[in-house]
Amino acid sequence: MRIGQGVDVHAFSDDPSRPLVLGGVEVPGSRGLAGHSDADALAHALADALLGAAGLGDLGRHFPDTDPAWAGADSMALLREVVAMVGREDFQVANADCTVVAETPRLAPHTDEMASRLSAAVGGPVCVKATRAEGLGPIGRGEGIACMAVALLVARRTGTMPS
Repeated sequence: MRIGQGVDVHAFSDDPSRPLVLGGVEVPGSRGLAGHSDADALAHALADALLGAAGLGDLGRHFPDTDPAWAGADSMALLREVVAMVGREDFQVANADCTVVAETPRLAPHTDEMASRLSAAVGGPVCVKATRAEGLGPIGRGEGIACMAVALLVARRTGTMPS
């Protein structure tokens, strides 16, 4: 077994037409996040947790924001590619636990759908929780959103551990 953690933070975008996407779910009526891709900080945090658990570095190494090819990229597609990379290392996702920290919008009505979409993308159970920063720091002032994820990978072949 291997455990990895991921963290991603994005500021809110000044573009009023940019949608807020978290865990592959578009949250209606909310300001979107600034970023090179679709800025799905939840999918990014989970991808980083998976990459870390497999010893494959981080999302920026594989999908750098300096590469125009990833401009506006669908983060769920990137997450599925990360799962394929993890699979090539002979691991599969046992489970993942994710937390979104945001003052606004209220995310509780959307966390089940986020968990469902992320679970489908990674091929294992994903839990998504939402909390607030209680007014503390830039997240608490409503300047952006932070996401954290922990993932457990297991070796695909019983009795062997990938290198």
